[in-house]
Amino acid sequence: MIHIEPKILERINTWLTPAFDTETQNTIKDSIAHNPKDIQESFYKDLEFGTGGMRGIMGVGTNRINKYTLGKSTQGLSDYLHKQFPNETPKAVIAYDCRHNSKSLAKVVADVFSANGIEVYLFEDLRPTPELSFAVKHLNCHCGIVLTASHNPPEYNGYKVYWQDGGQLVPPHDNGVIDQINTVDYANIKFEANDSLIHFIGEEVDNVFIDASVKNGSVGATQAAKDDLTIVFTSLHGTSITAVPETLKRAGYKNVHIVKEQEVPNGDFPTVKSPNPEEPAALKMALELAEKVNADIVIGTDPDCDRLGVAVRNSDNELQLLNGNQTMLMMTDFLLKQWKAEGKIKGKEFIASTIVSTPILSKLAEAYQVDSKIVLTGFKWIAKLIHDFPELDFIGGGEESFGFMVGDFVRDKDAVTSTLLACEIAAISKSKGSSFFNELINLYVEHDFYKEKLVSLTKKGIEGAEEIKQMMVDARENPLKIINGSKVVKIEDYDLSIAKNMLTGEESAITVPKSNVLIYYTEDGSQVALRPSGTEPKIKFYVSVNTALNTVNDFKSTEAQLDAKAEAILKDMNLI
Repeated sequence: MIHIEPKILERINTWLTPAFDTETQNTIKDSIAHNPKDIQESFYKDLEFGTGGMRGIMGVGTNRINKYTLGKSTQGLSDYLHKQFPNETPKAVIAYDCRHNSKSLAKVVADVFSANGIEVYLFEDLRPTPELSFAVKHLNCHCGIVLTASHNPPEYNGYKVYWQDGGQLVPPHDNGVIDQINTVDYANIKFEANDSLIHFIGEEVDNVFIDASVKNGSVGATQAAKDDLTIVFTSLHGTSITAVPETLKRAGYKNVHIVKEQEVPNGDFPTVKSPNPEEPAALKMALELAEKVNADIVIGTDPDCDRLGVAVRNSDNELQLLNGNQTMLMMTDFLLKQWKAEGKIKGKEFIASTIVSTPILSKLAEAYQVDSKIVLTGFKWIAKLIHDFPELDFIGGGEESFGFMVGDFVRDKDAVTSTLLACEIAAISKSKGSSFFNELINLYVEHDFYKEKLVSLTKKGIEGAEEIKQMMVDARENPLKIINGSKVVKIEDYDLSIAKNMLTGEESAITVPKSNVLIYYTEDGSQVALRPSGTEPKIKFYVSVNTALNTVNDFKSTEAQLDAKAEAILKDMNLI
């Protein structure tokens, strides 16, 4: 029999007290007898707030998503709201996605809020995450919650917290809420709902959100251009089916083909191995449909509809999947074009991206004479910029992991508005005798060709977490001096907040908040970033390489060179 550490056993015994229901206690007893390793995984730590909130496997235990861990978080958040707004009745809005137990867990959260005297607006059925962000401000709420685990496997669920501005929790409120949660005893969670404080919402918010998405995502495509564009869309069994088709319809797009087999929300995601549009396999059925209907563009969104994957026709008229950096580059450029054409660029505007996304965004900003702000991974940091720089106008921003935000009406990545924007770009480009893909190549000719590759290593469980931790320790204590034959000239350590020039030894301060990220810069202009995921048991390696692209005709040969260079870097680091 596996030995259970005393510290873990103490946590387990707490859950065998009358504060927990009989079913929970029986499940724990059964696991101790028949699956002690699983019970250790379930109790060895508390679920933590990462870059995307709290996310984990559903089940019994402190390291699992269940009514008690969510109840504890909601109780702590309720206490914090009362401290922050002592003379008000705080208001919260709650949404949830297609995952198993999302609806029932959302009701648990609503019950705890209401039991604590907080007025609750609960969506009547599943809704996209960006609509929740929008609803926080629209309903003048003090906070918002969405129950989602984004594109994680079916056994996961999660809990994301939004503040008054519609953005996710950031300092100082994130630590304030966590500290408050840590003071909560499970026995003191108020689960008894005050139903008079719970209001169900739906269509009345949907209509305002969709109209705002149409307004913000439209960049000037004519009706003739829209009529000439054929779109294939898949919701990958997720929430986007409630908003994206209607948004495209209201914007004037008629030739929209939906992948029927993936249209119905389903937390098992039966037609895909992973409902992640970053994975090419997730869009396989959409690509097959696109060939049948000769589509110009294919778009798929993840289960909570904050990320989107895009495929367009390349120079050989073949459908080609774009990476997140490419989609973000095109969207940002078209927004900048629109702002410039409308005379709205006056030197007080900015775009935003993250430290592991393509560096080409800074070049784009320079060309349009707007500010470019680079923040930590996680869209909460991009949303925070809008709050931190009220004197500046936010145009748009994104990250390499297939997320983009158009304007500031939503304060999180938003695949509803971004889907419309992608279609607008495709329609306008086609109407001018070009294409989405050709316009992307033109940007590379103008600003240099940047190509990125990502490798994620999955390390599950207690041992996996230790392995990831040790990999970062090794990278810090024994930093690479040469990568693929090119000398490392600078290392940025975001955990130590230090950037070090490896040639002179000179150190300078990094001013963004601390984060467990290392970035190597080499003499030939390449970059390699290392970062443990905040929401999954993974460590990620981001490679960026670049060179000049002289003409459109040189695209294929130059891309092959950059791909080979990125592969060589990954091989040199023993990652492939």
